[in-house]
Amino acid sequence: MAEQKKIAFLVDTEGIEQVELTDPWQHVEKAGAVPRLVAPKLGRVQGFNHLTPADTFPVDLPFAEADPNDYDGIVIPGGVANADFLRMDRDAVAFVQAFVGEGKPVASICHGPWLLVEANVVRGKMLTSFPSLATDIRNAGGQWDDLEVQVCDMNGWTLVTSRNPDDLPAFNREALKAFGLA
Repeated sequence: MAEQKKIAFLVDTEGIEQVELTDPWQHVEKAGAVPRLVAPKLGRVQGFNHLTPADTFPVDLPFAEADPNDYDGIVIPGGVANADFLRMDRDAVAFVQAFVGEGKPVASICHGPWLLVEANVVRGKMLTSFPSLATDIRNAGGQWDDLEVQVCDMNGWTLVTSRNPDDLPAFNREALKAFGLA
């Protein structure tokens, strides 16, 4: 029997757009894979419904102890504060760089692509995001478009991106395909 695929959900300790974490998480589980919450430190992380605090979630592993080789895909949920803090975490940036260097698929929604910009992996990629990231993505060498979902296989790895929670059905569908779960 084949080993279950593991998908790393990369978040900071607070400011996570909750539905962008929980909805893809449920789809990954339903597809038979094992989701793991990876954050700066052990403990719990704080989800938000836009600017309102919502639920907390237990962290499975801190970035410093996480091995990108243990995972088959990455999901980067949005949330303005989450993404802004996450891109300043050296271990998170290094995790993404190593993962992309192995040619593995990444799915990132809303403000999540800020981490990809910081990791310097969007050059030559086509992607979408929350519209306020368009200039950052272009300045990092990516091509931005206002689409429900963008799948880009350029540069030897698959990137799935979407703009906001309204795009979650398309985001989940394409992320599962990219992870080999659909």
